[in-house]
Amino acid sequence: MTSTAKDDAPLAGKVVAITGGARGIGRATAEAFLAAGAAVAIGDIDVELVSKTAAELGADPEAKIVGLPLNVTDRASFAAFLDTVDGELGPLDVLVNNAGIMPTGLFAEEDEAMTDRIININLNGVIHGSRLAVKRFMDRGSGHLINIASLAGTQGLPGLATYCATKHAVIGFTSALHLEMKEHGVHVGAVLPGIVRTELSAGANMPNWITPMTTVDPEDVAAAVVRSVRQQKPMVTVPRRLAAIIKSAQLMPYRAQLAVARFTGATTAYTQPDPAVREIYHRRLRGE
Repeated sequence: MTSTAKDDAPLAGKVVAITGGARGIGRATAEAFLAAGAAVAIGDIDVELVSKTAAELGADPEAKIVGLPLNVTDRASFAAFLDTVDGELGPLDVLVNNAGIMPTGLFAEEDEAMTDRIININLNGVIHGSRLAVKRFMDRGSGHLINIASLAGTQGLPGLATYCATKHAVIGFTSALHLEMKEHGVHVGAVLPGIVRTELSAGANMPNWITPMTTVDPEDVAAAVVRSVRQQKPMVTVPRRLAAIIKSAQLMPYRAQLAVARFTGATTAYTQPDPAVREIYHRRLRGE
């Protein structure tokens, strides 16, 4: 494909902040922006790991990166994070709201405290960051806000009820904010990954034949984030082919949709996952 001037929008010298940046998609996204010449700040609630990640990514003398503590559910923490970014790297150009959690299990058995935690991190954290970022961007008439949603936000997946609810909300929120900010010269977009090869989504019970169609690496998501910024795309799915497949399925009668969901393993992916693999992730969420 022939690139255009918009495709080649330079990122060198831009200041990028990424939440949940210590591991997984956040870390890969930091690497992608560093490779493009941007200055990067990664924030994470895991203070020790975010410092370690920043040190590892900053081993290249050309890399400009800082690792900072961040609790996305705390407005004051988020404001302090962005203020520190401004002070250490310069005015913010890009915020990637990536922080999120995905515990699995039946909703009827989900602890209320966990329900609140999922909503606070996956949705309220996005809203806190978006409010702080767009106010900065509107003052300058430029800037990019990228929210990491999920293809789970386009349909309901058993075993992920609250997670799906938050990602549905992030997609709707981002779509509305995209239109609100467009006239101010501010780009707002969402990136919707399928199953990503990270600890967060590990252990899904999917048929072997469909895994290559639905599963991507963190680096694939990171590339989509960079592409969204460069091309100012409002919605990017990873992998791209899944968007057409999901839209086609949604046009089917309900019984046909259910049959497809069963055939592809969507109904059992997270109701009957690998328990040992999921427990590793759940233990980390519980701080064990």
